[in-house]
Amino acid sequence: MHSDVVSAPMTYRCGEDAVSALLQFSQSKGYDRFMLVCDQNTYRVLGEAVEVALHAQGWQVIAVVLEGEEVIANEEALIQVLMRYDAQPRLFVAVGAGTITDITRFCSHRTGNPFVSLPTAPSVDGFASSIAPVVIRGFKDTAYCMPPLAVFADLDTLCHAPKAMIAAGFGDMLGKYTALADWRLAHLLWDEPYRAEIAARMEQALSLCVENVAAIAQATPQGITRLMDGLVESGICMILNGNSRPASGAEHHLSHYWEMKLLRQGRRAILHGAKVGIGTVLIARQYEQVRQLAQVDVDRLLAAASWVNPDVERQTIRAVYGPIAPQVEHEQRRFLSMSPDDFAQLKQSISRHWSDILQIAATVPPPSQITAWLEQVSAPSRVEQVGLDADDEAQALQYAHYLRSQFTVTKLGRVLGLC
Repeated sequence: MHSDVVSAPMTYRCGEDAVSALLQFSQSKGYDRFMLVCDQNTYRVLGEAVEVALHAQGWQVIAVVLEGEEVIANEEALIQVLMRYDAQPRLFVAVGAGTITDITRFCSHRTGNPFVSLPTAPSVDGFASSIAPVVIRGFKDTAYCMPPLAVFADLDTLCHAPKAMIAAGFGDMLGKYTALADWRLAHLLWDEPYRAEIAARMEQALSLCVENVAAIAQATPQGITRLMDGLVESGICMILNGNSRPASGAEHHLSHYWEMKLLRQGRRAILHGAKVGIGTVLIARQYEQVRQLAQVDVDRLLAAASWVNPDVERQTIRAVYGPIAPQVEHEQRRFLSMSPDDFAQLKQSISRHWSDILQIAATVPPPSQITAWLEQVSAPSRVEQVGLDADDEAQALQYAHYLRSQFTVTKLGRVLGLC
């Protein structure tokens, strides 16, 4: 089976024998020096076969196998790869899931080399993206890099990936429901740029995944192909838009908050897509609250809403985020610089556009439906299922919005006094 659904500004192939596709691509482009990046698990699953195949061509290969039970895209991992680089022009080859791809993307870009991706699980939407989420000094930040020259997805490897990683990829895709709604809200109320044609592409990719949820749950070739197509298309939408806005909203902010908290506390990481899926359920609840408000209710809430005091907000950020508070404050500089007049104008805009806001909220499925889809692929839908608790949930809902500058339904809820 070979996928040709995605219209990609790069070479994309999801089918049999990705290693052969890599060899053919490399020969056609004249690459003969490689920097292979993987971890111990992905080296065993596919990386060793890639290394052997490249050596069999007589090509030079530096293989970096990141060790440890848990690999994070942080300073330690980035330096390990950069220290092995020999300053020769090389094609970087990422063999792994999201973390390995982000590490490779960052290091290839910073050394001035191209890279290709060979995913080992359909677990995240970052394979085709031009951005690399990295953790620097405990802060989850976005590094702007470049997309891969090619994505070669080996279908047999993907179909045999751990079920939890397949479920995580589906959870990451479900997050597009709330991300797209947040993007429209931000355009309407916060003057953020919005591109309807990119949003339509993302919606189509999301629909294909939801329509194939049963096949995805069974890890059939058709189901995994559709999931991988959706994940790659999501990355392409981010490339076309120049940032992650089409794919990431308040549900991702919750995921980032939990990830950073777990890192600070030395707790075991949770799959990104698993966190996003849970976050999508929680943010869908907020959209459900919005749908229940009539114009008269909104006007009453807005009349009682008071200006956000930036000094109080800064104190909260410093208390919650500690040593990384300066980065968080920088992200929130537009929000923190709002004057009373700015706040009054925002309230007027919310009231004036309430019917439009209700139409946006109607595009988000009920949380019960999102939960049902997640359960169908055996993905978690509640924080307790991934080792978090009620306090972790409440704190994320209250403080995660500080991590990014975008306007979301969570910020709308803060203005209305709903959260």
